[in-house]
Amino acid sequence: MVAELAALVVFVIAIGAEQLHARRIRRIAPLVFGPAAQPASWARFAPVLRVLSLTALCWGLITLMLLTPKIHVAETIDESEMKHLLIVLDVSPSMRLEDAGQKKDQTRMKRAAVVMDSFFSRANMHRYRTSVIAVYNSAKRVVEETKDMEVIRNIFNDLPMHHAFVSGETDLFSGLQEAAELSRHWNPRSTTLLLISDGDTVPGAGMPKMPASVANAVVIGVGDTVKGSFINGHHSRQDVSTLRQVAIRLNGTYHNGNEKHLSTDLIDHLAVGGEENPFEKLTRREYALAACGLSALIYALLPWLLHYWGTGWKPGVLTSRRNRERSRLKSDPSRKSRELHPAAS
Repeated sequence: MVAELAALVVFVIAIGAEQLHARRIRRIAPLVFGPAAQPASWARFAPVLRVLSLTALCWGLITLMLLTPKIHVAETIDESEMKHLLIVLDVSPSMRLEDAGQKKDQTRMKRAAVVMDSFFSRANMHRYRTSVIAVYNSAKRVVEETKDMEVIRNIFNDLPMHHAFVSGETDLFSGLQEAAELSRHWNPRSTTLLLISDGDTVPGAGMPKMPASVANAVVIGVGDTVKGSFINGHHSRQDVSTLRQVAIRLNGTYHNGNEKHLSTDLIDHLAVGGEENPFEKLTRREYALAACGLSALIYALLPWLLHYWGTGWKPGVLTSRRNRERSRLKSDPSRKSRELHPAAS
């Protein structure tokens, strides 16, 4: 309230000062603005800009003076605001085939590690608790709600998790079912689901339904989409059509991660999904800082702008030169005739 009262006082004083200044300028207007006695059209708003900028500057400075100083410490996030990143990772033997990457010289698991490392480096991971579910012919929880990214990176870096399962056909939907069970009690729309697989031997039925906690889902495919490799008596390659159908049924997005990382737009969408508008987090301090910066800039630039573009009348050197030229013509009439008819002379 003190800042508002001080700003009101400055507003009244500034208006009075501008009226006094305008009265003085009006007396010498022909000298300042030329025969028209009028400034440039935009310059008529200069008094209003000065009054508003002074008022805003006063309000901002007094507000900052009265606010409690802000101590910058490491950002702490309330548990109710924490987000969840839930990764369902295909660890079947086909994920160890070398046909991934731009040069087709990476294993599918290694390519998944490269794509996820790019995601971790660009996403705001300190807001997330990460869980990983490994899936082969069944599903196992590897880590739950960790904030240690080195643990997650170690899982992707050639950890032979397929040895923890009995050999058999890949059951990708068992991993999604385990993900649904794990995230069922989390806050609504607090979870981003990432499914990483080559799409090899995905069952045609039994797709589980995700709980309300899952806000976004992305299916990331790895492995060559054209030329596959033989493993366990069948031809294995990234099954784009199947993975795309899985993404559609999850109400999510399919991304071919074999040659490209996740796009920045997609990461931004995942990062802000379900979060509040950033403008809603602005406090009185931020508004005061913005008012001080903008008003000080306007008040500092106005004299410079008025000096160069405040009027179209430019007295001085050019006017004096014209007056001297007229005096010469009057003193030597023959010179004017020579200038008008140079050929005759």
